[in-house]
Amino acid sequence: MKPRERRNPGEAREKSEYDQKTLDLRRTARVVAGGRRFSFRATVVVGNRAGKVGVGMGKGPDVASAMDKAAFQAKKNIMVVPLSGTKSISHEVSAKYKAARIVMKPAREGRGLVAGGPIRIIADMAGIKNLTAKILGRTVNKVNNAHATMKALSKLSG
Repeated sequence: MKPRERRNPGEAREKSEYDQKTLDLRRTARVVAGGRRFSFRATVVVGNRAGKVGVGMGKGPDVASAMDKAAFQAKKNIMVVPLSGTKSISHEVSAKYKAARIVMKPAREGRGLVAGGPIRIIADMAGIKNLTAKILGRTVNKVNNAHATMKALSKLSG
């Protein structure tokens, strides 16, 4: 067996084919005998802006490790989004995830991304240029809204 290759901390990391954007970063705490122990939870969206997008979540003792874990999970959860010729989705689609409800509609050429919050970030990373979307649920939870968006995109037919 070949020994594992180790990278020097100063050595440059190879450039990924995916862009990544932080959706949410939270400090969490658990209470132990000596007080509170803090850790971080990161939610990251990765995409190549050409039809591939993924969302991942990671936890770690510091922000950097949480972000790395989230990006790794997002790359494992990548899905292909079928885009029409106008860089939009092919038909209207809606989804519900827990308390989050969203609806996404195709838009004509030049309309742009008319969407808010996590839908806008995920659509941008997927390469969707023209889209109208609305968060219908009353929840402001970005993670649940992101999961609802991914669920809606998975319903799209090519």
